[in-house]
Amino acid sequence: MGCCSFTARHTGTDTVGPDEIELLEPGVWSLAETREPISESVRAEPHCCPPVLLWGRTREDLHCKIYTEPIVAWEGPAVHSYGEIAWSSRVQLFNHYTQQERDERYLVLFSFHLLILQLDHPKQAFIYQGVLPLSGMSVREIRQDNDVSNMFEIHGPMVDSKIVICANHTELKNWIEHIEESMQKVLNQQLSPFQSVLSCLVPCDEKWKREELKRYLLRAPIWQWEGTPIQHLGQIGYLSVVYVTNAQREGSQERILVLFPQDLLLLSIDSQRVHVKYEGRLPLKSIRALEKSALLGRLEFEISGDMMEPLLVSCSSPEDYQNWIFRLQQPETIVSTISKQPPPLIPKKRRS
Repeated sequence: MGCCSFTARHTGTDTVGPDEIELLEPGVWSLAETREPISESVRAEPHCCPPVLLWGRTREDLHCKIYTEPIVAWEGPAVHSYGEIAWSSRVQLFNHYTQQERDERYLVLFSFHLLILQLDHPKQAFIYQGVLPLSGMSVREIRQDNDVSNMFEIHGPMVDSKIVICANHTELKNWIEHIEESMQKVLNQQLSPFQSVLSCLVPCDEKWKREELKRYLLRAPIWQWEGTPIQHLGQIGYLSVVYVTNAQREGSQERILVLFPQDLLLLSIDSQRVHVKYEGRLPLKSIRALEKSALLGRLEFEISGDMMEPLLVSCSSPEDYQNWIFRLQQPETIVSTISKQPPPLIPKKRRS
């Protein structure tokens, strides 16, 4: 199929036996279920057709569907912007708090993100449930009394712990192998300056750099991220590299200011221009911007709010300064002095 060119890297693990097909039929899996791994003779069968995993489709067919067909309630950038799909399958997510409820989901692993989809079987459609960044995440196999349970746990600083229940032990091994491989890619990108594009995009002193940096921030992992995923904050209105000074630190700190419809995001970059780090988020409705200096070489404005220390922001160009002042300064509320009462009646003139 032509659209399957999105997943050019074939792992060779798609070819499985009828035992796995049976396990992937609709139904509730038992935590105590265990299956023997698929024999090598079946796996090596040259003429064996790819297994049907869901809705009469193979894994590659499902990948094409994810790339090309709309996903219900989708948020953020287009699916293909996340890159190549490394692995996917139907699983169950175990509720860590109730220890009872299990939800059927379809997980899709990209190089830097894990996509969670709900299944609408009558319509044969996917419903968006969320996307998890792999940065800082860890994965471990869960064993019950030293026995295989076909479960693994993923947890990290930006997400609640999630327990994933696989159909069998072969599927469990595939998931752990692919997630660990993707996490290693994340680590390599953060450690190798030659693989990072940040050194080319920062400072973003040209229009094309600014646009590329917007796309990069929506795809790349961000260290120590907190709260709502960045893809859900809306469209980026403006961004630039500035220097920020506050009362708690000596000297100015380089920051990337990113303006969203309802939030102002502060990010930092390490000295080697390798990775991005989360520094904070300010709701626009709770901050004010005050001009301090518009002199060339000292383009400064102050950001203040009721629940924060004032931040002195220095811009490197008049264009950045004018854009930030225009976008952050809220017009003052003008109290209308016009009475809401109807105007008085004018008496008619008397005839002479």
